Amino acid sequence: MTTSRRLADRKVERFEKNITKRGAVPETTAKKGSQYPVGPILLGFFVFVVIGSSLFQIIRTATSGGMA
Repeated sequence: MTTSRRLADRKVERFEKNITKRGAVPETTAKKGSQYPVGPILLGFFVFVVIGSSLFQIIRTATSGGMA
């Protein structure tokens, strides 16, 4: 065999090994379903801001008599 033929055979063999490994993801890298993407403190702050701003808007609308 010539050098280029050996090199080509080696590349084909490496490629075929890679094909058989595709899709085989170890469980350690897979995401767990029980973890949240944000922390509980950040989630609580977000809820506080949303509910607080809506309550503020309701109070402001009620005190102005419903007129913008």
